[in-house]
Amino acid sequence: MIFLAYSLVCLIFATTFLAIKIGVDAGLPPFFSAGLRFFLAGSVLFLWMVWKQKVSFSLLLRKEMLITGAALTFGTFSALYWAEQFVSSGLAAVLSATGPIMILLLQTLFLRQKSPIHSLYGCLIGFTGVLLLVLPNLSVDVSSLWVIGCVVILIGELGYASGTLYSKKVIATFPKVSPIALNAAQMMYGGALMLVLSLFTEKVQVDILFSFKAAGSMLYLMVIGSMVGHSLYYWLVAKTNPVFPATWLYISPPIAVGVGVLFYNEAVSWITLVGVATIITGTVLVNGSALKQLIQKPRYRAQLSKKI
Repeated sequence: MIFLAYSLVCLIFATTFLAIKIGVDAGLPPFFSAGLRFFLAGSVLFLWMVWKQKVSFSLLLRKEMLITGAALTFGTFSALYWAEQFVSSGLAAVLSATGPIMILLLQTLFLRQKSPIHSLYGCLIGFTGVLLLVLPNLSVDVSSLWVIGCVVILIGELGYASGTLYSKKVIATFPKVSPIALNAAQMMYGGALMLVLSLFTEKVQVDILFSFKAAGSMLYLMVIGSMVGHSLYYWLVAKTNPVFPATWLYISPPIAVGVGVLFYNEAVSWITLVGVATIITGTVLVNGSALKQLIQKPRYRAQLSKKI
């Protein structure tokens, strides 16, 4: 079941980038569609947890939920949805894989935490991968919005990184609350913030919501991407550890690139593939210590069981 859940998480998270692209290309306003997705998905999950008597509505009154939602959901996905108007889904997925590198940079620069040398090398390699993806395209006739879109995704990953670091504090503050309930609450706040942003910046045409591509994109992202994908992710965290499920970041970007090429005719070059491999290598190095610990634990348990 763990292997099945992990495989589904990798596949679901990889395909959400293309689903976002399809919805945006179909005319869905990026902030509105993202806000509606997360607010509704978060609301359904939260009401389900209330019905299961695992959380109370008072959690929604805590400022920690607002702060987490503003960084983790609003910061990350408002940037991603907007940028996918101009950037392919595969490239968006690869640039999003720089999240762990952003976390390391924030820990080093602002939290003054010392990092292993291999993690620092991983940052440099990952940054090189970003340059391999972006710079070659600057030599051809591309829109300036394409360049801005790439930069916006990277800025959004800073929101992801800060939200992830802050969420560790939140989980420690609410040890008796299910991580699924915490995630649902922050998704509601993040979604609500994007709907407010949409109110002031976008014009929503109701008829677009009922087109096949737009409606299909919304339903897939809401049900499969947010409710199923995130629930499976937190189930894996509960059954294993926080490191193992997060390794989807190494597997999903190549899948996302392949899905975009096969089903949406997105262009890919050998330099893009080198950039993908370079970013993933850098991300693995950044998380080297955690991955080593993850691999050694089963071996230690096996040796211990033999001795017993």
